[in-house]
Amino acid sequence: MDLVIRDVRVVDGTGGDSYRADVAVDGGRITSIVREGSGQRPGAPRVVEAHGLALSPGFIDMHAHSDLALLRDPGHEAKAAQGVTLEVLGQDGLSYAPVDDRTRAEVRRAITGWNGDGADIDFDWHTVGGYLDRLDRGIAVNAAYLIPQGTLRMYAMGWDDRPATPAETERMKQLVAEGMEQGAVGMSSGLTYTPGMYADDAELTELCRVVASYGGYYCPHHRSYGAGALQAYREMVGLTRAAGCALHLAHATMNFGVNKGKAPELLALLDDALDGGADISLDTYPYTPGCTTLVAMLPSWASEGGPDAIMGRLRDEETARKIRQVMEVEGADGCHGVPIEWDAIEISGVSDPALSGHVGRTVAASARERGEEPWVTARRLLIEDRLGSTILQHVGHEENVRRIMRHRVHTGGSDGILQGTKPHPRAYGTFPQYLGRYVRELGVLSLEECVAHLTSRPAARLRLPDRGLVREGYRADLVLFDPETVAAGSTFEVPRTLPTGIPHVLIDGRFVIEDGRRTDVLAGRSVRRTPGGA
Repeated sequence: MDLVIRDVRVVDGTGGDSYRADVAVDGGRITSIVREGSGQRPGAPRVVEAHGLALSPGFIDMHAHSDLALLRDPGHEAKAAQGVTLEVLGQDGLSYAPVDDRTRAEVRRAITGWNGDGADIDFDWHTVGGYLDRLDRGIAVNAAYLIPQGTLRMYAMGWDDRPATPAETERMKQLVAEGMEQGAVGMSSGLTYTPGMYADDAELTELCRVVASYGGYYCPHHRSYGAGALQAYREMVGLTRAAGCALHLAHATMNFGVNKGKAPELLALLDDALDGGADISLDTYPYTPGCTTLVAMLPSWASEGGPDAIMGRLRDEETARKIRQVMEVEGADGCHGVPIEWDAIEISGVSDPALSGHVGRTVAASARERGEEPWVTARRLLIEDRLGSTILQHVGHEENVRRIMRHRVHTGGSDGILQGTKPHPRAYGTFPQYLGRYVRELGVLSLEECVAHLTSRPAARLRLPDRGLVREGYRADLVLFDPETVAAGSTFEVPRTLPTGIPHVLIDGRFVIEDGRRTDVLAGRSVRRTPGGA
């Protein structure tokens, strides 16, 4: 054996009772689990004495925005230190494959606020397979990929707000098939982000049928988490059932004042569908604020044509006045149909360092300091930062967060945006926040339940045959943590702080975190869908 983890509390990912055991690892696999008092204890050149620690499968981040971060910083300590051993990329309908040169340039600009402009990245791929090959050159954690539907639409028909023609739909279906054949696990959408939000249900259903034929799943950021949120959830359930496609609901929250206390209504909707045979799962992060870009708040018509067209409309006084009216009075679809509250919009990052004075302040506070109305400040920031500003949106409800995380198909997803001076602390803290605050402090979930949410449930959604459980023969993607001390170090004030209480993280049986410190091991690789869907 390469390694024995001695006298450890095994929280195996099934949700069942934990137990004490010695766990042996060899050749990147769990080769032996000897329960306390049940047999001869295994030996190995390396022994970790783990009394007082818990051993679980590695955590799977079902909603990550590390598409460029993994290339920029392969060590990826922000996630590895949390015990994350697999991330799902390509989220919210916008990422970097498949693309041609035009589309890549447009995507880079459109999601600068999520990932930076990529000036430090060698974009030497165009296809899904090419991107996964690039990851395989060496990364800290494993990564799976969703085909981004907004990028598909951009590739096939630009930024037009209109139905796709039959030829354009066929082109997008071809791109989906190619991406699935090259290893993608499904398709994502961002239906409050342009240009993906211009797709109607018929178009999305056609694409989902292709995804389903390869055993993949559809992961939508649906059309509203505010006004009309329940209808938006209902739309996704109906669409995927019509397509025969599995559904995974991204950051399944109920936000804004209109949805306070309404989580039970969402869960009843999902339970009815599940009881009727629907294949549904969801993810959430254990925080109330959201995080996105400032430009995403605009009405969709203001974003038609892409970034240059947006800038032109913002600079035009009459058009800017109309945008303001929709955002502040009517409720833009980019802001989920709810009139924007500038005192709930905190600037978390800017692309231009000269604008850093806005970071950590709400738009309303920055406006007061400048003696102007919030819209004036927001408009200027959009223009001067060339649409690259990120925001925290303080619109969530704790009771909804707790209720949803208890659900039988819940999994964990950080939605972690690593860009910006003050990113959302979920990027550095989601998984220890679950274990520390919601298990130990609040008792919302038992330790065994929570670990299952973060490991075996997402592994089942991804159809991984040998991950997500502490079981003989499974891959040795493992986390050792102290249930009494594990906690998120990141806060809204100091968001880039690493967690405590997670001394060891292994991927493929190799230590990526050892004694609480990042090693130089890059054991992660792409995790690709294989023929048959697994």
